Amino acid sequence: MVTQHKLVLRAKRCYFWLTQAYLLMNRYPILFLTLLFLGTIMQAQVAPDCANAIPICNNTPTNGGTNGYGNDDFNGATKSGCLEQTLDGTIESNSAWYRFRTGASGQLGFNIRISAEEDWDFAVYKTDDCDTLGQPIRCNFFDNQDGSAFIGVGEEPTGSMDAVQYEDWLDVTAGEDYYLFINNFSNVNSGFSIQFSGNIFITNPNDALDCSIVDNLLGPPISACGNESVLLNATISDALQYRWFKDEGSGFSQIAREHDPSLEVSMSANYRVEIERPNSMVVSEVQVAFSTIPVAFPPGNEASCSNLEVVDFAQKDTIILGNQDAGQFVVSYHASLEDATNGMHALPKQYPTQFGAQTIFVRVSSIENPRCFDVSQSFQLINLETPLLDFPKEAFLCQENAGILIGAKNPNPGYTYSWNSGENTPNIEVFQAGTYSLTATNTASGISCSTVRTVIVSISRPPEITDIEIEDLSNNNRVTIFAQGTNVLEYRLDYGAYQTSSTFSQVLPGEHLITINDPMGCGSITEHIVVVGYPKFFTPNNDGVNDVWHISGLELLQDPSVSIFNRYGKLIVKLDGTAYNWVGTFRGRLLPESDYWFRLTYTNGDGQSVEAKYIDNHFSLKR
Repeated sequence: MVTQHKLVLRAKRCYFWLTQAYLLMNRYPILFLTLLFLGTIMQAQVAPDCANAIPICNNTPTNGGTNGYGNDDFNGATKSGCLEQTLDGTIESNSAWYRFRTGASGQLGFNIRISAEEDWDFAVYKTDDCDTLGQPIRCNFFDNQDGSAFIGVGEEPTGSMDAVQYEDWLDVTAGEDYYLFINNFSNVNSGFSIQFSGNIFITNPNDALDCSIVDNLLGPPISACGNESVLLNATISDALQYRWFKDEGSGFSQIAREHDPSLEVSMSANYRVEIERPNSMVVSEVQVAFSTIPVAFPPGNEASCSNLEVVDFAQKDTIILGNQDAGQFVVSYHASLEDATNGMHALPKQYPTQFGAQTIFVRVSSIENPRCFDVSQSFQLINLETPLLDFPKEAFLCQENAGILIGAKNPNPGYTYSWNSGENTPNIEVFQAGTYSLTATNTASGISCSTVRTVIVSISRPPEITDIEIEDLSNNNRVTIFAQGTNVLEYRLDYGAYQTSSTFSQVLPGEHLITINDPMGCGSITEHIVVVGYPKFFTPNNDGVNDVWHISGLELLQDPSVSIFNRYGKLIVKLDGTAYNWVGTFRGRLLPESDYWFRLTYTNGDGQSVEAKYIDNHFSLKR
């Protein structure tokens, strides 16, 4: 989308360039002449109109700047893909047009190097005719608010994974024609360079882009590295004489004693050949640009602990470049030497760590010519395992125990261990309550990775039952246990599973085993209870309702016996055998209304006679 920032910049561009030209001419005339010369060289590389688009092929250096536009190549259109019309009524602002033809099939991309302080856009059209551009197949119109140094198609060369100014790769076949439109929306113009990329330069390094579109005796502009020499071949039939010229910035001057059909050069310049023929003169020029070959300095190995999620490769850029200008070279990191050599699949500078050791290969490339590079350096990325300590953070000294063992149960023999209490073993036996901390350390490759785990040792005591409440003579017999202990306790009825609740519901009549356990290991306690049912009162008046007092569930016990007492503790009657009912008499006489108590005994599973506990053995006789 077009932002207000862009619109303002576009409206100001003409005034800016006129002002800057005036200031340069009046205050810095020598500098201005230099800029004009550079502009002359660039002009061979920059065309403001589609019809004059600069052809690009394999060895063409593509760098320069833009200053205005020529004819409106979009014929007054308000939009072309993501590109929109500016305030002056054109899509173009400061434009450059290029064309290229694919010489192979595969994946194609490009990186446009720009100043991080400037705002550039681009669009790619698949066509061989400027009059039928159609809609762009790749287009990017984002403001450079992130300060990116590259825009383009394919992979961002520094490995950035979130570069919004990059579009998807182009899948091309041989013989396709494309036009590349580059536009500058900034009030400043530091120029740009284009470097093509993709696997077609790996499979077809010499003809990925077809050079037949360049119509020039000496061929297209040539980009070379500083350690190379370039042979210019101007051989034609019926030539009578060859004269060679060189322009290093102050005009063409003849090269002495060079009259052969070819010329070997090793210096950046514009070269011209004049060829005398019997009836004509042939003149051809070519630009040759040599780029400095970078040198990659040893970066040193990088070691980190496994709890570090990201390694910052960018911190190594300065070491690898040494005193070389970071504005001329780019450092990238790769998982293989092949990727580094081909300049493919750069790893992100914020690299997610992987466990173990990994070799990272370094590539230092010339920004103006990525064919000039150094991949001589690599380093080991070591992700050292951070010790894992997972023993409990709480431990308890039971009153009846002499001590407790705390610490790592399965120690690693390659680690070192130390306690805040002075011991150097993975586990220790402690006899006092307190806070104990264990540090486990893994050391390798000059780095140490440590983990600290603290265990709090407390004094505990076994659980104790204070009461058991039995709610019986209902459809839902309930048993609630009251206990005390140092820790949170767990409860079990008979041989079922432990639970944290101390209440059991729907308990069947009969004898049961209650178990209370300290899950921290400080013991357990068991208790036998009997769940039976009996009325809290009865009325032996022969009206057919509550005339008899009895205990239900006795038939589930072995040898049960019930003794009934008056309020003074005198034994009134003993019920056993099959007679478990009482009608409120003593030796045939009716007893008065009062409260009575009973005691229940039975034979347990061990053959011992026991008295049932925790029964509210109180009931009333009413008449």
